[in-house]
Amino acid sequence: MKATLLSNPFTTVGEICEGFIYNELEAKGLYGWNGRLVIQPEYQRNYIYNDGKRDVAVVQSLLKGYPIGLLYFVKTADGHYEVLDGQQRITSLGRFVTDKLDILDARNLPRRFSSLESESRARLLATPLTVYVCEGEEAEIKEWFKTINIAGVPLVQQELRNAVYSGAFVTAAKAVFSNSGNSRMQKWKCYAKGNEKRQEILERALDWVSRGDIDGYMSRHRHDPNCDELERHFTTVIDWASGVFKGVKPEMCGLEWGRFYETWHQKPYNPDELWAEVEKLYADEAVEKKGGIFEYLLCGRTKTCLLNVRYFDKNVVHSAYARQTKEAKTKNISNCPLCALSHNAACAAKIWKEEEMEADHITAWKCGGPTDAANCQMLCKTHNRAKGDR
Repeated sequence: MKATLLSNPFTTVGEICEGFIYNELEAKGLYGWNGRLVIQPEYQRNYIYNDGKRDVAVVQSLLKGYPIGLLYFVKTADGHYEVLDGQQRITSLGRFVTDKLDILDARNLPRRFSSLESESRARLLATPLTVYVCEGEEAEIKEWFKTINIAGVPLVQQELRNAVYSGAFVTAAKAVFSNSGNSRMQKWKCYAKGNEKRQEILERALDWVSRGDIDGYMSRHRHDPNCDELERHFTTVIDWASGVFKGVKPEMCGLEWGRFYETWHQKPYNPDELWAEVEKLYADEAVEKKGGIFEYLLCGRTKTCLLNVRYFDKNVVHSAYARQTKEAKTKNISNCPLCALSHNAACAAKIWKEEEMEADHITAWKCGGPTDAANCQMLCKTHNRAKGDR
């Protein structure tokens, strides 16, 4: 791959921002340089500078006469250009020049480009930009794209995948899953955690449909003209989840719904009864891991470890007390196993009342001991509190 410096006069802010087009719905710059420059090709991440800080800083830097760094373009087969590095800065400048971005002046008042003095506008538009044009094989371009994005705001894994497997499929997938204007995004984000602009919702959808083999899936579907299968699977999983559970809890966001669907989508559930159990478990102070409630109910209430339940059910406590007391009386020993080991005869044979005893995990809870009848024993309060989490 070779990189050639693009000489003036074609590298001013005014030239690059001529014919700038910005998609407000998807929050991304599309074209500049009078249609000759594709600002956000499919391998680029979404525009993330629109936070009122980084975008403003780019503009204010140029207004103060400070450089904003090198820009890299890729020359395409049709003689046009794509932004390889610099799309965040170019989009920020384009938004300002087209009055889509306000900055604060010295008096801390918002100013748009059109409200600046004519000298300031002319000076900004005439500001030269240092642009290198890169030419080479696709693999070389993609590798260089990774290299120059090591600094600054690092690319996340899915942004890198989008670059490696760029093509019609990535373009279609980003239009669906990286679009904050998608009317379904609010519902989706009740179940899938992440920032759609950083490709995290897209990554979750790919993870679900590929059963964890995202790279393999993207490689196989790279040249697909659409992402219909991906979109269909993702919405199917979420529609199933929202059908099985009638309400939404914050802890539902980010759970492994793709795996849940694969494992249990053919199992019949009663949504009314299931949600009543959800509410009951949420109200139970003994359930320390609320997010585990949903898998616990889906799997048939067999994995109590999902709930991190530390306290034994009253029925379990009563049964353990009755069993131990009966055995102790038969053997003429204390119904507290630790008291029974005492060298003090009175203590070794003492039968404690139930209210004088406490339920204890035989295998400590913090060591993974389950909160179930098989792991429950009754100890006198003195021994139980002395034992702690051992």
